[in-house]
Amino acid sequence: MMNVRTIAVELQSLGVRVPDTETVRKGGAGPAEGQVLIFQDHFISVPSRSAGVSSSPYEIKSCGTSLALYWNGAHVGDVSLPPRPRYYDLKTSQGVLFDKLALIHGRDCLASTLYQDCRYWNTRSGCLFCGIGLSLTNGRTVLEKQPEDLALVAEKALLLDTVSHVTLTTGMRESEKATIDHVCACVKAIKGRTPLPVHVQIGPPETMDYLEALKISGADTVGIHIESFDSATLRRVAPAKAGHGWETYRAAWKYAVSLFGRNQVSSFLVAGLGEDAATILSGAEMLCELGVYPYLLPFRPIPGTPMETMKPPAPDKMVYLYEQVAPMLKKYGLSSRLSMAGCVRCGACSALSLFEEL
Repeated sequence: MMNVRTIAVELQSLGVRVPDTETVRKGGAGPAEGQVLIFQDHFISVPSRSAGVSSSPYEIKSCGTSLALYWNGAHVGDVSLPPRPRYYDLKTSQGVLFDKLALIHGRDCLASTLYQDCRYWNTRSGCLFCGIGLSLTNGRTVLEKQPEDLALVAEKALLLDTVSHVTLTTGMRESEKATIDHVCACVKAIKGRTPLPVHVQIGPPETMDYLEALKISGADTVGIHIESFDSATLRRVAPAKAGHGWETYRAAWKYAVSLFGRNQVSSFLVAGLGEDAATILSGAEMLCELGVYPYLLPFRPIPGTPMETMKPPAPDKMVYLYEQVAPMLKKYGLSSRLSMAGCVRCGACSALSLFEEL
């Protein structure tokens, strides 16, 4: 039987064919499309509706009352899907279903996009891989989450579904100050009603005062995501991000580490956007030196975005990258288990944590 590390890497690169009755996400700001599978007690987020999945050797089949994973027709092992969270069917006083305000990612992470739009969305400066506006268009969410509502959702999710941490991301408004103010208000509200650690994701700020404001609001960890260290690739797929320049990111990471501590700051490194392996690895080591966790993960094409026809990187490429980055984490004293909240702690979209002890 293949081990969970191999299964996770291959599933995240090749995807899995699932019965048409299974529900999947259709939109969102992150690697949203897909299905979370539980295999050997590991929660793995994998593509299930994107380009290339129809030819994947992996398939889920119903076996009576249970589910099983098959590879080219051969039984791999039993799998299960996370149960529907109980808080999803509750409503705010205005009648908004809680599942339109925040979802559970992976095992126990409560996640929300606070402002489901972005000033760069559908513009020449927008990120070609982002699907932030899709879930709003299809009615699966609301434009703006109110702090009080989100705090109530967090309280009920903790009580009914034992979530253990929160991830908050957001699209950029015209005013960066308004964006940060909204994020801070949501963090404060959640912290006022729950003991949950909170992770926030923002771009490199115009002023370090915004990072200080997030810290004061109660945020425990922060993600400042660059996605790619290859200049040409970043200009092509995320022009607005590229426009900040390397030094802006570096200064933000350094200051964030001084506020939140080593291992409590992270940056996505997305393999498969067009960069070479050497660029990914040099960028990962630079982040590690700063005390920033390089959250390495494969590119996930979201249907409806300009990059929907691209495929994730091959499994062997991801194995090579994980095997190179894992020793860097150990060298610099970084670990997913030390992260208080967020994508690094969740780990469902990446297999990096499975390589950390190699």
